[in-house]
Amino acid sequence: MWHPTPARRHPLPTAHWPTAEAAAAGRWFRPIRIAGTTVLQRTWVPAMVPWRATEDGLVTDDVVAWYRRFAAGRPGVIVVEATGIRDVPSGPLLRAGHDRFIPGLQRLVEAVREASHGETRLFLQLIDFLAVKRRPQKAKYFERFLALSERHRAALVAATGDGRWRDAPEADVRARLAAADDALLDRVLDWREQEALRFGYRERVTDLHLPHVRELPAVLPGLFAAAAARARTAGFDGVELHYAHAYTMASFLSRLNTRDDGYGGKREQRVKVPLLVLRAVRRAVGGEYPVGVRFLGDEVIDGGNRIEDATWFALEFARAGFDFLSISKGGRFEDAKQPAVGAAVYPYTGPSGYECMPTVISDEKGPFGRNVALAAGIRRAVRELGYDTPVVTAGGICTFEQAEQILARGDADIVAAARQSLADPDWFRKVRLGLGAQVRRCEFTNYCEGLDQMHKQVTCKLWDRAELGEPGLAKSADGRRLLAPSWSPPETPSRPSLPSSAPG
Repeated sequence: MWHPTPARRHPLPTAHWPTAEAAAAGRWFRPIRIAGTTVLQRTWVPAMVPWRATEDGLVTDDVVAWYRRFAAGRPGVIVVEATGIRDVPSGPLLRAGHDRFIPGLQRLVEAVREASHGETRLFLQLIDFLAVKRRPQKAKYFERFLALSERHRAALVAATGDGRWRDAPEADVRARLAAADDALLDRVLDWREQEALRFGYRERVTDLHLPHVRELPAVLPGLFAAAAARARTAGFDGVELHYAHAYTMASFLSRLNTRDDGYGGKREQRVKVPLLVLRAVRRAVGGEYPVGVRFLGDEVIDGGNRIEDATWFALEFARAGFDFLSISKGGRFEDAKQPAVGAAVYPYTGPSGYECMPTVISDEKGPFGRNVALAAGIRRAVRELGYDTPVVTAGGICTFEQAEQILARGDADIVAAARQSLADPDWFRKVRLGLGAQVRRCEFTNYCEGLDQMHKQVTCKLWDRAELGEPGLAKSADGRRLLAPSWSPPETPSRPSLPSSAPG
């Protein structure tokens, strides 16, 4: 993974864990209303893809076990992993693109209800993505994938001074290009062809020559709406529309969206499709059903959106009726590391990916709460215009004190933690019970992110590998890692009562 330079290793923030009484009186454990739903705590587990679904996108026993284990920690909200809105092959990712997925999703909802004793609200994150192909072998690219044209022949003649390439057999031209060095290929191939060769072919929302891309503004609202309706039928408490990172909806919002059909260019045009999707989803699920959005406070790429763009979009989203705004950062394809041959480009390997998931190896700013300022700026602007839409922040949150300070300053309304929740799914409950000293703390080395990059079942290095030989413990496909923590959730001596209402 990319790291800033110069960099140093940062220690974990000191944690002074509260007593049960102090935790119960804290802001983090107070309820909040999201549309027609009361969330009992402002603790939040963001969407994480664990690679446990079937290749057909169906819920498995391992998927149920994953979410059941997080639910045992009784957070206010769990957002279920990015779930595809199309009924198309997409590997072991959950899908909601057809009614046949509803029974499995219902099973997942019921498991979370049971494990959390009804305390945790469950939202389904809905996502669309365009095609991304694996980086090809050089010979295969020129043999099978390059659409050879007169332009390539002319460029090869100009670059080599050899006129025979103008009329040479196609097979000979392809063989010459396959043997060419990078300097020659840079003169013969256009930038999209160079990208397809060196990173793998990737579709963009600006590819209007492709009919299915040109038709996205007409197609996406119905797909998202139908998936949201299935989520409601399955019993989810709400949905989160994925408008962040490297995927379709974020690409519509990006400054890099130069579509000339009325859906690109100026902000007012780039926001059209995201708002059309929201309106369609709202019609499908009703006004009281929570519909939130995850989007970027900063794309962290050349020519991309910055906080002023994100703030503008946030105001449009609040005005249009989104029920919460969840702020992320970076995670784009444009600056990703070149993948190995046979692998797909991964949007969290460059500077923008680092900003999305910073590690303890960081610049002077450090990784903890690094992105809170984005949420704070957005929340401030939203409040100044009179909207009370809850804002969710995340990124390097790993102590009760961090969360309390964020809420006390008014930087956010809800504080989320992904990697710390993965390290110890019980940590919210332990803090609530005054058992903070028992929390197993994330080391922020991004061991989990490395597994995700390889599309392996995501686990945490803190999950006691020493017990791999013990019978009855679920193990990864390669048998080398545990699929869940080996310890049990803490017993509840007497459950603290919840405050009767949210603060004003």
